[in-house]
Amino acid sequence: MYYSDQTIVYFNGNFLKAKDAGMNLYGQSLHYGYSVFEGIKSYGTTHGTRIFKAEKHYERLKRSAELMHIPFDYSVSKLTDLTYQLLEQNGFTDAYIRPLITCSPNMSLSKGKESYLSLLAWEWNNGYLTDKVKVMTSNFQRPNPKAFRIEAKAGGHYVNSILACQDARDKGYDEALLLDENGNVAESSGANVFYEKEGILYTPALGNILPGITRQTVFEICSELNIPVQETFFKPEEMRGADAAFFCGTAAEIVALDSLDDVPFTKSWAGTASEKVQQAYQKLVRVLSL
Repeated sequence: MYYSDQTIVYFNGNFLKAKDAGMNLYGQSLHYGYSVFEGIKSYGTTHGTRIFKAEKHYERLKRSAELMHIPFDYSVSKLTDLTYQLLEQNGFTDAYIRPLITCSPNMSLSKGKESYLSLLAWEWNNGYLTDKVKVMTSNFQRPNPKAFRIEAKAGGHYVNSILACQDARDKGYDEALLLDENGNVAESSGANVFYEKEGILYTPALGNILPGITRQTVFEICSELNIPVQETFFKPEEMRGADAAFFCGTAAEIVALDSLDDVPFTKSWAGTASEKVQQAYQKLVRVLSL
């Protein structure tokens, strides 16, 4: 579903067919999850094919590499240019883009000596979830920020996400809501979370979450629409039975939640402040994406 015999990728300085790319079997990235990556979307817009907030995503990729002590010297402008080339060579417009930085062969527990850049893309014209998502509070916690660089989008961190998400699906839910070590709501397995009560949006404060680029975009939309939003620590019981709630992320975009722990959100999605944010986001990526 991700590539065919004709799909082109960028790997370590060259464009080549995905089927011809390979990874060294003696690298920390494979054995220990010592890698960093991004998730980026491109859209067909009124200005042609545009990558949404490419600069922000590539700045974060470089910051993730720095936090993980992975050497990486590509500029944001070079990364952006290569990505547009990748989209053009594959004939993609609505696509999901996965930049990945892996490390050279090294089986010791030491920082990376050399890195390799991969750029992958595949066609994707909707989010990974649909509206009316049924969510459960997970028994898996988000990693303690004193144990990991949680603000880095690092490969190994996502084992936690896989475990939590699969556990939720095994129990008949669509997604998991993870808490931090203090029992406060953190995020889903792969997206940030907001809930709405009496016209105010609430979202977890920084400290135990990956501060998403889509999350920041929601703040910008709320400012434009005069929708009040508060960053705060809260327990799952404060979120259960609220007026509405949504996950947000590059892949998810803005996706409405149906219930948390089998307790439905009480208002019809239509007409909520949350729906206004969802509509504004879709307009932004399709009309004003830069």
